[in-house]
Amino acid sequence: MTIRLYLEEDSMRSALVIALRARGVDVLTALEAGMIERSDEVKDRVGLPGKALLSALLSAILLIDQR
Repeated sequence: MTIRLYLEEDSMRSALVIALRARGVDVLTALEAGMIERSDEVKDRVGLPGKALLSALLSAILLIDQR
């Protein structure tokens, strides 16, 4: 099973992305998805099927969890 992650703007350091991809993790960054500076509402509408969210912001994770 492949781990699939979407990395928010605050978590997409190149060293982290490179290390995850080197270990076989399917990584999509906010930059690659065209989501830089987009609102959470836009991100919710677009959706990222099959990918877990990685964010350094606890408030973002709690917001998504409450939906």
